[in-house]
Amino acid sequence: MNKNDIIIRLENKDDYRAVEHLVREAFWNVYRPGCSEHYVIHVLRDDPAFVRGLDFVMELDGRLIGQNMFMETVIEADDGRIIPVLTMGPICITPELKRQGFGKMLLDRSLDKAAELGYGAVLFEGNIGFYGKSGFGYSRSFGIRYHDMPEDSDQSFFLCKELKAGYLDGITGVYQTPQGYYVSDAEVEEFDKGFPPKLKQKLAGQIFE
Repeated sequence: MNKNDIIIRLENKDDYRAVEHLVREAFWNVYRPGCSEHYVIHVLRDDPAFVRGLDFVMELDGRLIGQNMFMETVIEADDGRIIPVLTMGPICITPELKRQGFGKMLLDRSLDKAAELGYGAVLFEGNIGFYGKSGFGYSRSFGIRYHDMPEDSDQSFFLCKELKAGYLDGITGVYQTPQGYYVSDAEVEEFDKGFPPKLKQKLAGQIFE
């Protein structure tokens, strides 16, 4: 991998459809038969919580190969405070280039920029095996719980990284997922009609029906 051939830049309107195709290819049949992530990013771009200054694409030799985006949200602290934080994603790399270091490069650059913009922490759902390499830990170790789940439930999917050291010191509470991430299956199906047909498959390891 020649890092000199990589460009990470902000997404622009001319990228929108290509990014949606990229996201669809990256997530198709991964977490469910088909996917909804390409519609989610389409919707989130118009959400007030969407952070345009943290909406990235990655190019290799002029070809779009990755993307990442962030949303503003909050922790509702147990002491009544509202703590501003970020959440992240969808984030993806084109399937044929996964596990070659591109994803970590994009992630680390994105997190550095979020820190430069003054954000204090990022919380989201992901695999600690990958995201731990970029400094994420389990949110429960910060005293932060995932909304709508019992406190004793397995929340090992819920990760956190402080962008400002000590930002979450003394805080316990409940993280709130931005409402824009919740889309209906009917809306996804209608949006997906605008893309080339792909076979939906139920595969081992999927977490949604």
